[in-house]
Amino acid sequence: MSEPYRARLLARIEELAIEHADLERALERLLAEALVDEIRVRRMKKRKLLLKDQIALLRRELDPDVSA
Repeated sequence: MSEPYRARLLARIEELAIEHADLERALERLLAEALVDEIRVRRMKKRKLLLKDQIALLRRELDPDVSA
């Protein structure tokens, strides 16, 4: 893997991790409200899971399991 490609993957992972953390904080604030928009909560949780999956995929690309 070329170093520029590796650097781009690492940068993308960082971007996704920041978005994931931001979404976590937003969900916490939303859930603390008296009236919770359940549809919005579900959408945010799905987005958060998608981000987690994308991060995992990129990390596997950076460090593939050689023994597999």
